[in-house]
Amino acid sequence: QVQLLESGGGLVQAGGSLRLSCAASGFTFRAYAMGWFRQAPGKEREFVAAISGTGSVTIYGDSMKGRLTISRDNAKNTVYLQMNSLKPEDTAVYYCAVGRNPFTTAQAISTMTDLNWGQGTQVTVSS
Repeated sequence: QVQLLESGGGLVQAGGSLRLSCAASGFTFRAYAMGWFRQAPGKEREFVAAISGTGSVTIYGDSMKGRLTISRDNAKNTVYLQMNSLKPEDTAVYYCAVGRNPFTTAQAISTMTDLNWGQGTQVTVSS
């Protein structure tokens, strides 16, 4: 059974940084691309970043490009999202996701289809 557990969210002032973590279990972690998404109140869920199984390919959505880094530690079955220069408009619930099969590429994850999801972690950026 796939399980994704996000952590690291919280309250931060504008301009600050946070690092989110997503601990995965129930599948062969190194074989799967992983992704991060976010959903702000009243808005649709949007793609933030994705990374291939080996970590050699990373892609980023437009909303936070230049301010974040996605990485993974396959020995720890964990994917990370380092977010810098945070803005109040970055306030959202951040979700970790993985494709339902190991052939799902990082690019495919960005389309938000056929994914398993974590429960999310709240990030609040104060002005």
